[in-house]
Amino acid sequence: MQQPPDGPRYWDPVPHIAAVFDSLPARQLRSAPEYVFCGKWEERNWRNVPGPFYGGMTDTCWVGRQNAPKHILYCDDDEFGGEFLYRQPHTVDELRAVLAGMRDDPWSGWACDGDSQWTPDLVRAWWRDRGRLREWILRKQKEWGSEGLPTDEHEGAGLTDYLAYLDSELAGDLRCYMYFLENGRGPIRDERLPSL
Repeated sequence: MQQPPDGPRYWDPVPHIAAVFDSLPARQLRSAPEYVFCGKWEERNWRNVPGPFYGGMTDTCWVGRQNAPKHILYCDDDEFGGEFLYRQPHTVDELRAVLAGMRDDPWSGWACDGDSQWTPDLVRAWWRDRGRLREWILRKQKEWGSEGLPTDEHEGAGLTDYLAYLDSELAGDLRCYMYFLENGRGPIRDERLPSL
């Protein structure tokens, strides 16, 4: 995440949703946030990274990654293979890609109310369960690699990216997000972050 050295270490995308959504090319259907963000917290996919955005009851149609390949992946829990967010947006450009990907969900199952749902304790619980996530990623990498379908190389790249993020920057991003949840603003340089 590119931030000034003395600036916040967490970028809050929520205040930018309306303006960025308005900047997307017009569409006949699902062209406003109220038609996209109908997802419910109780239906969220457990693979979603904590943050303001998450996928609930979504249907991929294998389109979300076309717009946001560094943020959206597909699960395999049911016949529809819902979408989930594996990296929260850190810039306006990333937010634009994420919103464009979310807009294509035919079930309007995405949500942007995570800040009012997540707590530091829930974020810690999600982090403690990351072994389950790692197992799922490794299993899907083997399955997609062995089936050799044309789309799997693209999807496999997303799994590899999620695993690398899980092993590197994600812990720091979650600590900054927990600080934001506790203080209503992102931490600046040298401020102590909550522990995971």
